[in-house]
Amino acid sequence: MRHRIKMSSADEIKIEASVSAEEVAAAKAEIDEDLDGEDTAAGEFEVTKEEMSIIRAELACEFPDDYTYMSDAYIKSVASKPYSKDPTIRRPLEYTMDKLSHVMEWREQVGAPDFEGLVTLANGPDTAPAAVEQPKSLTKAKAMATSLNNGSLYWHGMTKDGKPILWIRCGRKPWYPNVEAEVNALILIADAGIRAMPEGVTDFVVISDSYSPPPPVPTFMIGVLKALVRGYPDRLSVLLSAPVGSIIQFVMNLLLPLMPGRLAGKFLLKDEENAREILKEWLLNGEDDIPTFFGGKVDHDKFYPEEGYSKNKGQGTLKFDYFGMVDRLQASSKEWEERQKE
Repeated sequence: MRHRIKMSSADEIKIEASVSAEEVAAAKAEIDEDLDGEDTAAGEFEVTKEEMSIIRAELACEFPDDYTYMSDAYIKSVASKPYSKDPTIRRPLEYTMDKLSHVMEWREQVGAPDFEGLVTLANGPDTAPAAVEQPKSLTKAKAMATSLNNGSLYWHGMTKDGKPILWIRCGRKPWYPNVEAEVNALILIADAGIRAMPEGVTDFVVISDSYSPPPPVPTFMIGVLKALVRGYPDRLSVLLSAPVGSIIQFVMNLLLPLMPGRLAGKFLLKDEENAREILKEWLLNGEDDIPTFFGGKVDHDKFYPEEGYSKNKGQGTLKFDYFGMVDRLQASSKEWEERQKE
């Protein structure tokens, strides 16, 4: 039996005091600025091959080391949306380039293109030439590996419509996290899932096992929200969280006022019974894909055990099976694509 952590009103007051009204206001202002009039209208317009070529060429010119990160399908999904100032027309090409450039600039600022290299660094010995020559990078790599090692965040399986599934195991999250390392690990994982998406798929699903979450750290929560808005616009399809206790409610009460309307509408908070019914509808193999922690038969811990049951994958500090996760997700993506041909 799993137990939930309950927060008293005193706990909530203490948590609220850890983030000032000024910090919340500054975070909202930064998020609102990045939204730049985020569209609420549905529908898509045509984007020509010539326009796609222009966008691709400009991205390659401005971001030569990372321009392949965005798939043609994602670029087209951004470019084809209605214009916020006049929903009867498509976004101007310049507007689309600005939005895409903002994402790429954010990736440069946080160092996202280098994160997978840090995982390799953390998986090797401290005596390796790359580790000796880059002591700051090694420290950052070890911090990221530590955040990965608890197995609280991983990709596993697909939905019926080919969206990769990011699973969150809240009970495994640390009580006193290294906020920067935790956010960096999330960015690393998100990028891995995006690279493994089937052709034509541009967004993903998040499913959170929200039993026994640690007391929330507002700076981490706000950091995650800022990363989602700034670095992954239109990437989240939906987030399902179950069961919903006082801590999850507190987190949502903190974050909802900061979220754009379209993003807030993508969060589903359910009890475990309702969540199972939703998973039957979503998961590629229906009920057969429901994990044990949601009352199903699939043992995710076989691949992603708690840290105490994991062994180092190489000669470094990495215990989480990052590269195995990537291989399995790529295999799931190919399986889904093959099913579409049948």
